[in-house]
Amino acid sequence: MKSVYAMLLVGLLSSGSALAAEGDSVNGTLEGDGITGEISMLETASGTVHIKVSAQGVPEGAHGIHVHEVGKCEAADGFKSAGGHLAAGLDHGIQSDDGPHPGDLPNVHAGAQGMVNAEFFVRGFSLGTEGDPRILDQDGSSVILHAGPDDYTSQPSGDSGSRIACAVLKAAE
Repeated sequence: MKSVYAMLLVGLLSSGSALAAEGDSVNGTLEGDGITGEISMLETASGTVHIKVSAQGVPEGAHGIHVHEVGKCEAADGFKSAGGHLAAGLDHGIQSDDGPHPGDLPNVHAGAQGMVNAEFFVRGFSLGTEGDPRILDQDGSSVILHAGPDDYTSQPSGDSGSRIACAVLKAAE
């Protein structure tokens, strides 16, 4: 299991970089049926984005979590309004020869109490108003929490199940 996490971290850190603007940050409120939480992202001097996820009310187990290409979270349509993963022309998953895409994030894990607390580092997108792809483009971006774990292979979304919570990302104030 540790080797999977090590491969994931290496893959994410070595993926394509966007223009970095140290200190740019975005955040969003994660909401779903009985699920609440917060997502925060901070662009660092190295160009790496530091992501923090905290949530409550999440079913026990592993869950895929991804950055999606549209900043809309409409529960009535099962959060399909968030569009697909932020892909930048790459395939999904760290196990893919042509991946991972920038929206791929490591699975998060909820304990029996329904709590998720996770931190990770990624490259491949910008939090500012420059760079490509960027979170704060014309239609924004969101983060989706899925019902099941991402298998890091299946196209287009890792076979991670339905979308159970969503957060629209906005510039932090």
